[in-house]
Amino acid sequence: MENTEVNYLISAKKQFTYYQSLGDKVIALLDENQLHWQYNPQSNSIAIIIKHIAGNSISRWTDFLATDGEKPYRNRDEEFEDDIHSKAQLLTLWNNGWQCLYNTIEQLTAEDLGHAIYIRGEKHNVTEAINRQLAHLPYHIGQMVYIARMILGEQWESLTIAKGQSKQFNDLKFSAEHATKNSEH
Repeated sequence: MENTEVNYLISAKKQFTYYQSLGDKVIALLDENQLHWQYNPQSNSIAIIIKHIAGNSISRWTDFLATDGEKPYRNRDEEFEDDIHSKAQLLTLWNNGWQCLYNTIEQLTAEDLGHAIYIRGEKHNVTEAINRQLAHLPYHIGQMVYIARMILGEQWESLTIAKGQSKQFNDLKFSAEHATKNSEH
């Protein structure tokens, strides 16, 4: 059973890394002004989403096994204020949030997965908390991608399989996998 649990931790980190890379690509495509663009006053800019992701991750993953994931010092409402104007500062905050998550994931063991932790006083086991974050972060990164697509319009560069390119992607992927599989035999 422990092997399955270790594989789960490896898989979770792989998923977090993938979604971070999508966010990294979005941030790289945009300038400072574009990071602050909002569809309307009620919607979030990418800068605001970055602040929220970082604030959430730092709160959730700091002292993960020992303290509630909603830290007393966290001001969630402040995360939705667009008050960081430097792209460099946003990147630092973005990276700090991810690093906090990765530092904790790296320290977790298979035995930790059933351990009880709390988020806003609600009991979760570690696996549930990881799954919660694996739903929350991609949700917001998807928002970042969509906002960037609206901003860039015709200049948008696909971050995954380009529209209309599925067959070419699959042909290339399967031919490469086939070659790799055959060389292993």
